[in-house]
Amino acid sequence: MIIIRFKDSETERKAIGYLVGRFPCKSYADGDTLVPKAALAHLADEGITFTVIGSATYEQLAPLRNTAAVAV
Repeated sequence: MIIIRFKDSETERKAIGYLVGRFPCKSYADGDTLVPKAALAHLADEGITFTVIGSATYEQLAPLRNTAAVAV
């Protein structure tokens, strides 16, 4: 997962609208958005500009993981 940031809130809303249903993502109050690496090319293809901040830390990934056991 990669942390990205958008230039303004309008661009962020457009990007989140595009990502929902296509890729898992998490948006933080500080403006950072956590997306899978594969989403970067799709955002660029849509003409949505963003800045890559870097790779996500374990602490940022933990809430995205499903810790519930699968029933067998």
